[in-house]
Amino acid sequence: MSVYDVIGVLGGLGLFLYGMKFMGEGLELAAGSKLRTLLEKITSNRFLAMLVGVLVTAVIQSSAATDAMVIGFVNAGLMNLGQSVGILFGSKIGTTATSLLLSINIKDIVPIFTFIGVAVIIFVKKNNYRYYGQIAAGFGILFMGMTFMSESFDGLKSSPIFLDTIRTISSPILGFLIGIIITAIMQSSSATVGILMALGLSGAIKLEDCIYIIYGMNVGACMPVFLSSAGANRQSKQAALFNFLMCFIGAIILMGVTMGLEATPFSVNNIFTHLLPNNVPGQISGVHIVFNIVRTLMLIPVSGLLIRLTKLIMPDKDEDEDGITVYLDSRILTTPPVAVQQTEKECARLAQLARDSFELSLDAVLNKSSKAISKVEENEKVVDKLTHSITKYIVKINGLDIMDYDRKVMGAMYNAIQDLERIGDRSENICEAASKIISGEAVLSDEAMKELKTLCEIVQQILEDSFYMFSNQSKDPNLTEAVMKAEDQIDEYCELFRQNHIRRLTKGECTAEAGTVFIELLTNLERVGDHAVTVAFCIPYKHTPQIANT
Repeated sequence: MSVYDVIGVLGGLGLFLYGMKFMGEGLELAAGSKLRTLLEKITSNRFLAMLVGVLVTAVIQSSAATDAMVIGFVNAGLMNLGQSVGILFGSKIGTTATSLLLSINIKDIVPIFTFIGVAVIIFVKKNNYRYYGQIAAGFGILFMGMTFMSESFDGLKSSPIFLDTIRTISSPILGFLIGIIITAIMQSSSATVGILMALGLSGAIKLEDCIYIIYGMNVGACMPVFLSSAGANRQSKQAALFNFLMCFIGAIILMGVTMGLEATPFSVNNIFTHLLPNNVPGQISGVHIVFNIVRTLMLIPVSGLLIRLTKLIMPDKDEDEDGITVYLDSRILTTPPVAVQQTEKECARLAQLARDSFELSLDAVLNKSSKAISKVEENEKVVDKLTHSITKYIVKINGLDIMDYDRKVMGAMYNAIQDLERIGDRSENICEAASKIISGEAVLSDEAMKELKTLCEIVQQILEDSFYMFSNQSKDPNLTEAVMKAEDQIDEYCELFRQNHIRRLTKGECTAEAGTVFIELLTNLERVGDHAVTVAFCIPYKHTPQIANT
């Protein structure tokens, strides 16, 4: 094998890896909301969760990405170890979709996919359609890379050194270890199986030479999950350990079964060479697929025992939570549509915290509650930190390749959280006024208190309606009309109550100190209403219902 053949192999491997990544990203982005819907189906039913894991991994073409996402969900508290188990099992089956595609002999027409895909990417401007071009181009590049590799491997068939090496590594233990090491380095079982299939396509190896390498590479694929769990919480580390134990124990059991059947007509090599004669890539793909399916069906019924073993090795431990973000995790950024969804949930949570602060501030004013003032101060610290965290996360998402609509949503969320933070700030201002009332520095008349109560009720309602529209991304025509009318009503009442205040001052029914506090309260309540309206209408809704004429 000449130096040019080595360069050819490396070039083919580069094309293969890039094509696989490019196609996976296109599939992921094209799936968009469908991928989110699948992830919403996460459940404690492990068989249903397994199907979700299969489908998501088949879409994004990477079990490592799915597993990293699961670690992120566990770290964010969106699922526990038991709920993650099914998805981890399913991701191992889903990752075999790549090898199934590679086993189909369509190399003669593959360049057409690349041409069509690139043409769509260059000439079509709308992102949603360009993703389909990305899928086609990535598919073509992936196949061309494997073909390039197999042609460069042709020289290996007559190399005595290579043949001796193959005979050595085809032994069970050594082959198993080499499969682990190569896949751990490449961090992709699909890449390793692609190399094996390229070798098989060139005739350099047979199925019997790489069965145990296939078993080992399924264990080596756990390395990215361990890396994902670094710096995560205890449950995330347990999920990563469970993933390794499931892969390792399954591989050891099936290795034992394979070695026991080697001298019989039912050996793995005999079965697949008879089922797929003269098709070494298909045989390699078949072993890879069946291994993952059998391992899953064998271990998922006893997954409870594996969870116990995991917790025996790594016991539960109380951890201090920062109490800031709940839904955000950097690991989820590997799947942009899901990261967008999680950001929307975190923004909805911020809206609820801002609303809580406002409700507490009203309690402080209307019921003279000092305790409520303390709670607002505590809550506002969380609101400020959460706003900062969400802002940083949105900036990261905007650096990713996301759908046009999702990019608009992230821009809207970025603006909305500024208004939500200001609602928190206004709540603090209301508490400052409440402190003066509680201390007796400002004594409001019964009429002034009655007016404040009326205005507070309207602002509370506009907050409820606005935040519902924001959190559910719903432009309900009835709510839309109610919010618009409430905004006008707030403005009218604020003007009326200011005039009433001037009248009370003129008659001597109100002191200057109390008047100042009263005007501050009116101003802050009016601003809260304004911020609420901005939040309600910030989302670029796909479908805007028309308000019926009345």
